[in-house]
Amino acid sequence: TMKTLYISTLVGLRCLTSSSAFTVNDALNTQNSIISSSLHATLHSGSKGTGEGWLARPAAPVNSEDSAKLTLAKSLEGSSFQKRLSLLGSTGSIGTQTLEIVDACPDNFVVDALSAGNNAALMAEQVMKYQPKIASMGTPEAAADLKERLVSMGCKAMPEIAYGEEGILAAATIGSADTVVTGIVGAAGLKPTIEAIKLKKDIALANKETLISGGPVINPLVEEYGINMLPADSEHSAIFQCLQGVPEGGLRRVILTASGGAFRDLSKEELFTMCENDPRAVQAKATTHPNWDMGAKITLDSATMMNKGLEVIEAHYLFGASYDDIDIVIHPQSIVHSMVETQDTSCIAQLGWADMRLPLVYSVAWPHRLKMPYKPLDLAELGTLTFNKPDLEKYPCIGLAYAAGRAGGTMTAVLNAANEAANDMFRADIGLGLLDIPTLIEGAMEKHKDDLKTSDVTLDDILGSDAWAREYVETEAKILNERKTLIL
Repeated sequence: TMKTLYISTLVGLRCLTSSSAFTVNDALNTQNSIISSSLHATLHSGSKGTGEGWLARPAAPVNSEDSAKLTLAKSLEGSSFQKRLSLLGSTGSIGTQTLEIVDACPDNFVVDALSAGNNAALMAEQVMKYQPKIASMGTPEAAADLKERLVSMGCKAMPEIAYGEEGILAAATIGSADTVVTGIVGAAGLKPTIEAIKLKKDIALANKETLISGGPVINPLVEEYGINMLPADSEHSAIFQCLQGVPEGGLRRVILTASGGAFRDLSKEELFTMCENDPRAVQAKATTHPNWDMGAKITLDSATMMNKGLEVIEAHYLFGASYDDIDIVIHPQSIVHSMVETQDTSCIAQLGWADMRLPLVYSVAWPHRLKMPYKPLDLAELGTLTFNKPDLEKYPCIGLAYAAGRAGGTMTAVLNAANEAANDMFRADIGLGLLDIPTLIEGAMEKHKDDLKTSDVTLDDILGSDAWAREYVETEAKILNERKTLIL
C-alpha cells in the first residue's frame, strides 16, 4: 500500500507544469501526509482489531495522540508542582488516606475545601490542621456541631461552614482548587463532579458510581471542558499506570483483578448452604474484607463481587474498552492490581501492597512519581501469586453488570441504584439475604427495559432512573420479606 501511494504521488508530480506553485517539497509533504493518514486509520484498539464496541473518547487521558503529548509535557515539568485540592468525603477511608498523602508531601499539596458526613469531631481536627476555606457537613446539625467545636478549639482561621447538597457543591466548585478528589460513596458524587468539570477542574476519581451511572453524560463533558479524569481506585489506577506509554491503538484487552471478597474460599455450594442455614454468619462475614481497609458499602460489594462488575463498566468509560475486551480474574493476594494486554499480546501489570494510598497518590500527582515513605514491595516475601476464573453462578452480580453495560444508556444507572439500595438494606438488617441482592437488581433491570434510554441521555434521565430503581428495590424488598415471614 505504501509503495502504491508513493508511485501515485510521483505520477501526479510529473503532470505538474513548471508554472505551478505546487513544488516538489509540497508533493513529498502531501505523500507523507497521505501515508500518515493511511497508517493512522488502521490504529484500532481491541482484540478484533476493528475498534468495534470501543469508545472513541475515553474519560481518562489515554489511548490517543493528544493524551500521549499531554502526558509527556506534564512529565517534563518536573515534580516541584503544587496542587490545590478539594476533598469530598474527607472523614472516610479515601479522605483520611488522601490527607496522609498531603502530610507526606506538604510542598506539593494544599487543601482548600473539605466535605464530610456527620463526623464533626474528626472534621474539626482536619480543619484545625489543614485550614481549608470551606468545610461542609451532611446536615445542619453536624455543621452547627462543627462550628461549636472549632470555636472551643480556638480556631483562628474559621472556614466557611456549609452543609447538605449545597455544601458539597460549594466544596467541589471552590475557585482556588484545581483538583477535586471524589471520595464520597454512591451516586451522591455525580452532581458535584459534573459541576467541578464545568469549572475545568481535574477529577481524582475515587467514586466509581460517577461513571457507572453518569458515563453517558460525564464522558462528553470531559471532552468538552478538556479536563483530566484520573482514576484513584486500585484497579483503574493500575490500568492507567500500565497504559502510560502505550500508543494509540496499542491496547488489546483490560484485565481487572479481584481479591474474591469475603467468600472467595467457599465453593458455590458451600456459600449457598451457608446462606440458607446461617444467614447471620453470612451477614457478619460479608461486611469484613480479607485484604483491604474499605468502607462498609464497598466491602459488601466485594463480597457479592458487584464491585468488580461496577469496575467493568467504569473501565469501559475510563479507557474506552469494549465489554468483550474487559476480563476479570480472581487474585487472592491483591498484589497485582490489574493488567493490560497490548496488541502484540504482551501483558503489563502494576504491582504493589494492598494500600489505597498508592493509587491515590498517583491520581493527584500524575504523571509524576513522588517519593513516599511506604514499605517497598518484596516479591520474595510473598512467595506465591495465584489467579483463578470467577464463578459466575456463585457471583451472579458480575453477569448483571456486563448485561447492564452492554445495554448501555440508563441501564447502568438502574443497576447501580438498585445495588446501592439492596446493599443498604442488607446492612441495615431488615431481613434481606445475600442472594436477595442480585435478585432485586435483576428485577429492576428487567422492569426498566421498557423505559431504557440509550441515546441523548441527560442528567435528568440518569437521576430519574436512579430514583425509580431505589423505589423499586424498596418496594420489592418488603414483598420479599413478607413472603419469607409467611413461609416461616
